Amino acid sequence: MGAPVERAGRADRIAHPWGSRTPYRRGAPWPARTDGHLAPGTLPGDVDAWVPSASLLHSNGDAMDIAVRDGRIVGVRGCTGDRVNRGRLGPKDLFGWQANHSGDRLRTPLIRRDGRLQECSWDTALAAVADRTTSLLEEDGPGSIGFYTTGQLFLEEYYTLAVLARAGIGTHHLDGNTRMCTATAAEALKETFGCDGQPGSYTDVDHADALALFGHNMAETQPVLWMRVLDRLAGPDPPRLLCVDPRPTPVARAADVHLAPRTGTNLALLNALLHEVLRHGWIDRAYLEAHTVGFDGLEQQVADCTPQWAAGICDVPAAAIGEAAELLGAADRLLSTVLQGVYQSHQATAAAVQVNNLHLVRGMLGRPGCGVLQMNGQPTAQNTRETGADGDLPGFRNWQNDAHVRELARIWNVAPETIPHYGPPTHAMQIFRYAEQGSVKMLWISGTNPAVSLPDLGRIRSVLGQEGLFTVVQDLFATETAQYADVVLPAATWGEKTGTFTNADRTVHLSEKAVEPPGLARADLNIFLDYARRMDFRDRDGGPLVTWGTAQEAFEAWQRCSAGRPCDYTGITYDRLRGSGGIQWPCTEAAPGGTERLYTDGISWAAPDDCETYGRDLLTGAAVEEEEYRALNPEGKAVIKAAAYAPPHEEPDGEFPLRLTTGRTLYHFHTRTKTGRVPQLNAAAPEVWAELSPAEADAHGLREGDLIEVATARGRVLARLRITAIRDGLVFLPFHYGYWDTPQGDGPGEGRAGRAANETTVTDWDPVSKQPLFKTAAARVALVERGDGTPAPAPTTTASAPADPDGAPATTGGPGARATEEPS
Repeated sequence: MGAPVERAGRADRIAHPWGSRTPYRRGAPWPARTDGHLAPGTLPGDVDAWVPSASLLHSNGDAMDIAVRDGRIVGVRGCTGDRVNRGRLGPKDLFGWQANHSGDRLRTPLIRRDGRLQECSWDTALAAVADRTTSLLEEDGPGSIGFYTTGQLFLEEYYTLAVLARAGIGTHHLDGNTRMCTATAAEALKETFGCDGQPGSYTDVDHADALALFGHNMAETQPVLWMRVLDRLAGPDPPRLLCVDPRPTPVARAADVHLAPRTGTNLALLNALLHEVLRHGWIDRAYLEAHTVGFDGLEQQVADCTPQWAAGICDVPAAAIGEAAELLGAADRLLSTVLQGVYQSHQATAAAVQVNNLHLVRGMLGRPGCGVLQMNGQPTAQNTRETGADGDLPGFRNWQNDAHVRELARIWNVAPETIPHYGPPTHAMQIFRYAEQGSVKMLWISGTNPAVSLPDLGRIRSVLGQEGLFTVVQDLFATETAQYADVVLPAATWGEKTGTFTNADRTVHLSEKAVEPPGLARADLNIFLDYARRMDFRDRDGGPLVTWGTAQEAFEAWQRCSAGRPCDYTGITYDRLRGSGGIQWPCTEAAPGGTERLYTDGISWAAPDDCETYGRDLLTGAAVEEEEYRALNPEGKAVIKAAAYAPPHEEPDGEFPLRLTTGRTLYHFHTRTKTGRVPQLNAAAPEVWAELSPAEADAHGLREGDLIEVATARGRVLARLRITAIRDGLVFLPFHYGYWDTPQGDGPGEGRAGRAANETTVTDWDPVSKQPLFKTAAARVALVERGDGTPAPAPTTTASAPADPDGAPATTGGPGARATEEPS
């Protein structure tokens, strides 16, 4: 029999986002199930072609086929043979394709004349960009030009951008909005293993007897991976589940142990968990001796970090910390995942590294069910890291290692000094700081919306609005950021261009062009190639710096760059991806089928001559020098790094007595530029809301649905109140909501409260990963307008489910609410 079919029209996948269960036992393969959705009135037999792709609205990498009829996308179906999703699709997968058809897509380039954006030709737009680039290079040098990209382009586009920025212009200023979501994942892996690359695999869910999710609301950020977990939980011999999250997420409700610490205290909690694991002797000394350095330092650091000590800092019962430690320490095969609850919080890298340490001391790596997934937040975040579009050098090369720079220069056929490596690459927040100061005078923003997604938006708007900054915006829609642009370039998107992208467990998929983009919109790769031609970038022999003209040729150039490095793609081709679905890197002649897990036979890339970084001090961010690293780790083992807890920089006080945290919802992605234009997704979460606990709402005299103001020292947001089982002392805002679908269009205006959560967040970042701290701010709330009894516009299937009178999550909400139970 074939896989069961679950079409969105038969089961309401908004009300029941994780679909029906297909239980399976430990060690068995995950059963297939085909999910799909077609436009109303379209039958499978009406489809002219099914074109392979994968999801672009989260980082899971769900493989799907795009349905095309009469040159138009009319639906999707999951690919049952794919290793990632086995045919399943989440709500954003099923419905998100409709955003491609939005009537307000950008269809022609725009240029600012007489203070307003006006339509122009591609020649006019790109000539303006090239002319400004040339004049700035002549007058101010490469440091006057910066690039800020996304986590949603394709590998081929990122690699081309990296070559242009590094070897063409020679600027240090290249980063992505992945700095907001995945920089700590990369840094934590580099600090421990010497190199980026996820040790684990999604298939570890099939084998683990314990799952630990640290700050990872998997049910909403990777719903298909959560389906896999739910199916294990529903089968024989289910794994035990630990959830660390201050909100009552679906993960928390399913957990055997749920710890809800104060925000900003993750490191204290993890040190206490490690204390207990070591105290009980739940460690693998043979593994530690063979594969690690630094254990003595960890043992000394956590010696006094008892559960009682952590309980006072984290406001979590000491007994619950002990219970969680027992779950971790007694596991036969442990899988841990980490996401924004750690990455966007205080001491982010230090905390994420302790999760790695947990697996090292337990010897839980390289075997089925034993792995770490330092998860990504965006669909192609891994590719920014591989190709160097996030600031690092392509191929996980070390900018401090002259041999790595020479190798890259040879591949690009440029002089080594052409590639900037005189200091650490410029991270996104510093690029905007340089623009604020006036040293960065041109900023090219591709596929992202910093006027909503960066912290402290009043400051960001002032930077983007500076007279001396020439801003290029390359996107699908006239975003809030585009309103500040001097040139706007209309881009093609998923389904309208060809390229590859890699998910959070190193699985590479090919997304084929299914339809033409609207109007004059172009693939991002073609925009970058046209720019390279106009700039006439040359290699050291006088030939073109960029020698490719198609996506496949760009992929082949990337293969040459990746050869012999940890993310080796030399065994992956477009034809192989068409024939076999997703393939995990490294894929080489020695591993022609790809590599399911890293570190199956020791640590691979931590040796001083091979590693991507020599590391940083976890508290200060100070770089470790090469000589120091060589002395510490001459044999290239995993580095166990300990760190002491320190209080957050901004704590509640009399004026701002609450802690503020921001986050995501299942039904939206990033700043809603796509999902807000999808009827089903927008109806599920149409407007911003705020969350408080019943006790906190009562203390402030607030009720469900009241319009409240959430304020910090930076700004204010107006939102309807949802009362949930969130921990006391905390207020939550989803970060997706901006202004493109409001009368003001680009921001709240001087002195007015806004809609975007980042009006309130702080300009502060982790000293190691440079990732902004969206989950560490002091806030207050106040009643603005009493509600009329209508519930807040928040989903009730998710972490925002309303609490019952006793403070527990309810299974249903008020009028219009959706059931949280799943269909049988």
